Amino acid sequence: MNKIENEKISIAVIKRLPRYYRYLGDLLEHGITRISSNDLSRRMNVTASQIRQDLNKFGCFGQRGYGYNVEMLYEEIKKILGLDKEYSLIIIGAGNLGQALANYGNFKKRGFNFIGAFDNNPDIIGNMAGDVIIDDVANLENFLRNNKVDIAVLSIPKNNAPQISPILVENGVKGIWNFSHIDLHTPDNVIVENVHLTDSVMTLSYKLSELENQ
Repeated sequence: MNKIENEKISIAVIKRLPRYYRYLGDLLEHGITRISSNDLSRRMNVTASQIRQDLNKFGCFGQRGYGYNVEMLYEEIKKILGLDKEYSLIIIGAGNLGQALANYGNFKKRGFNFIGAFDNNPDIIGNMAGDVIIDDVANLENFLRNNKVDIAVLSIPKNNAPQISPILVENGVKGIWNFSHIDLHTPDNVIVENVHLTDSVMTLSYKLSELENQ
């Protein structure tokens, strides 16, 4: 039985899984079929014990004296992350950030398919965002009623996000990827991933400041 069924996994472990997945994918591309936790540790700059602890929370993937079967572990983490499924996404706010997200090819490779884009700016309505035509946000609710949307990407001003999120929830959207610089609060059955880009650059600033003070 997969251990994840009986054990609550910390968010810190979950946030490390995509990195493991990325490194394992690189190993496969270079024809590496097995790897020890020590070798993976050196590549990722994560302790071997941390790698073993993280992976053991989901099952017994390694063998003593052999290490990890790279392809098997890659596929198992893919399933754990839900990447064995496909998801339909829409973008609300098709400005510079929205356009960049829509045009990022790796999303489609991972099974994230953009099926709609919306904005209230008449200058860009009718233009393309990735493979979809930008529609007027006034048509959002009708689109949601007629299409299954798994994830909505919000790249709109923070003052607008609280008005849009209830429309998404009421029309069955279960995931919101929120770039709107405001923490959204939704029912328990709707998952929100709040992304604050300035938080990341401020963390970088702190680390640079620490380095300069050494």
